[in-house]
Amino acid sequence: MQRGSDRLSVHRDDEMKHELQGLLRSGRPTHAEEWNDPEPAADDDPEVWSDPVAPGQVGASLETVRLALARNLNRHAFPADAGELARALRRNNAPGRLIDAVAALPRSERYENLQQAAEALVGNG
Repeated sequence: MQRGSDRLSVHRDDEMKHELQGLLRSGRPTHAEEWNDPEPAADDDPEVWSDPVAPGQVGASLETVRLALARNLNRHAFPADAGELARALRRNNAPGRLIDAVAALPRSERYENLQQAAEALVGNG
């Protein structure tokens, strides 16, 4: 049944399906139409997909570690010790490297706020 609100004709719709058939079947970029391939990452692009702000990693400044903690913890998590913070991070599905770094902090210390936890991580890493 043909509706009158279609922007494309049935023939153009079939033609477009045929054009995309190789890409849809392969699940990866095709070499026939390079204009349709995704652009590769540049050398200076931030590595957002790999969570580069893990404590102890090169480039992990106090600000980036504090941002990573703030993304995964809320203010109700404080005051807390390292074990409590690690459990809160696990509940919030934080990156594994961040959870491991927090869990490695001394259990005897108590952190009153996010800033204290971030400072301990940067000093520990």
